[in-house]
Amino acid sequence: MAANDCERKVASPFLDRIFRHLTAGLAYFVLLLLAAVSLSLFLSGWDAFRTFGFDFFWSEAWDPVTNQFGALIPIVGTLISSLIALIIAVPVSFGVAMFISELAPAWLGRPIGSAIELLAGIPSIIFGMWGLFVFAPVFSGFEPWISHNLGEIPGLGVLFRGPPMGIGMFTAGIILAIMIIPFIAAIMRDVFLTTPAILKESAYALGGTTWEVVRSVVLGYTRTAVAGGIFLGLGRALGETMAVTFVIGNAHDLHASLLEPGNSIAAVLANEFTEAFSPLYRSSLLALGFILFMITFIVLVLAKLMLWRLEKAQGKVGL
Repeated sequence: MAANDCERKVASPFLDRIFRHLTAGLAYFVLLLLAAVSLSLFLSGWDAFRTFGFDFFWSEAWDPVTNQFGALIPIVGTLISSLIALIIAVPVSFGVAMFISELAPAWLGRPIGSAIELLAGIPSIIFGMWGLFVFAPVFSGFEPWISHNLGEIPGLGVLFRGPPMGIGMFTAGIILAIMIIPFIAAIMRDVFLTTPAILKESAYALGGTTWEVVRSVVLGYTRTAVAGGIFLGLGRALGETMAVTFVIGNAHDLHASLLEPGNSIAAVLANEFTEAFSPLYRSSLLALGFILFMITFIVLVLAKLMLWRLEKAQGKVGL
């Protein structure tokens, strides 16, 4: 017994060092892999950046015949479709998560939670096919009503005028919202359940309503994690490819109306990469990939900074 204990004591520091170096190496490998991906995309797209300069970011041109390329329309399409998805998904996810965690009885909350997790596991191409063959024809029947009613609003009306085709930027945003709702709702549900029961019971004992308890106690306790879940859903929406490709319309045009067809970076890459017949064409597509990488990276950095500030603010409140 004593001999075995001595062996453990001698071997433990050595094994600890190995474990520490191994885990540190894996962490550095992830950073190295991230840097390698970004560098390879940048170098692959350097021909486009060198040829067009900063005009590549602001140009609407996309003509493979004349070798004129610009990233403005795909960038705008990516940001707008993701923003639409976020505007729709956040309140829906909040309502679903709040119902499951605070209002639903156990016999109902568990099946709904399982359904959300099942929805999150559906491949994106299935959402795209469903959006094209089922949702788009149905939605095209509602677009005349949208144009007639919302299109008359001063200022905002221009966003809802367009032909009733069923596919376009708005349709892509709705499909993206359906795809990211399970992710955001599942995270919100889990973090809402971590709120200490004694805090909620104390708030109810003081006469707080359900909404007041949710707003002041539950959200106050979990707002950092809720914000993280929202940005995770945004990251998923920014990089989504197949679902958007099916329903966005794949038209390289810039329109004020959300009902018009548009394009996104992911859709351009999915549709045109195999057709890139010239080195500059291929380089322009890879430059779009680098831009998408940087957009996602910037969003995640901003999310991290916001979460850090929220955590810091919560620490000051706790003190």
